[in-house]
Amino acid sequence: MTTTVPNPSGARGYDLIGTATDRCIRRLQGGYRNDRPAAVATVARLRRGVGRPAYDVQDLWGLTGTEELALVIAESATGTVQRPDEERADEALNMAVTLWALHQQSLRDTDTHVPGYGLGRSVRLLMVPAAVRTVGGPAPASPVPVPSEPEIDEVIRRRFVRVGTATTLDVLAQRLREIVLLLRKNSIPLDYALLADQLYRWQRPSAQADVRRTWGRDFHAAGVVPGRRTPKD
Repeated sequence: MTTTVPNPSGARGYDLIGTATDRCIRRLQGGYRNDRPAAVATVARLRRGVGRPAYDVQDLWGLTGTEELALVIAESATGTVQRPDEERADEALNMAVTLWALHQQSLRDTDTHVPGYGLGRSVRLLMVPAAVRTVGGPAPASPVPVPSEPEIDEVIRRRFVRVGTATTLDVLAQRLREIVLLLRKNSIPLDYALLADQLYRWQRPSAQADVRRTWGRDFHAAGVVPGRRTPKD
C-alpha cells in the first residue's frame, strides 16, 4: 500500500541568476537529448568544470550561462530589479551548469533539470524505493507515491547534512557533486535554476542560514505523508 507526498509548485519564479541558468540548460538539454553534436560536445566540456572556480577552465568561457545572464539583465534594465554582483553570479552559474552537465551525462531519455525539484526534495526521493518512485518531466500536479512509512536513509541523510555544513564554496561544490552522482544513478531530477539562485545567495554569509533552512524544509516537507497519524492524533 502506498500513500503520497505533497508535490511543490512547478512555478518557476526564478531570480536573474536562475532565469539565465534555466535558459542555458534548457537549450543544451534539448540538444543533448536529441544527440546534436554541438550540444553533446559542449556538455562533455562542461563536465570538466565541476568543482572548479568560474573562469578557471578557459575552455568553458562563454558556455556557462554568462551570455544568457547578460541578456536577462538587459531585458530587466527598465525595471526595478537590482543588478547582481558579477563575481557571485559567475560562480553560481558555473557551479549549477557544470553540475547539471555531470547529472545529464549519458542520460538521453530524460531531463535532469526539471522545475519544482528542489535540492531537499530530490535528496528525499533518493530514500524512496525505485518501484514506487515517480519522477521525471515537469513536476507533476498530483503527489508522488511513496511508501506509507518512508524511512530516513542515514547514509544519504549524512551526505545531505554535509552539504548544509559546508563553509566554503569549494567544499560546497564537492559535496553537491556527491549528491548529483547519486541523483544521476537513481534518475532523479533537480531544479538547477532554483539551485543557482540559492548558490548566489549562499555566497553572502548573512544569507547562508536562510538557504540552509530552505534546503532543510524542502527535505522534511517531502517526507510528510498526508493521513499519517502523529502522537497528538
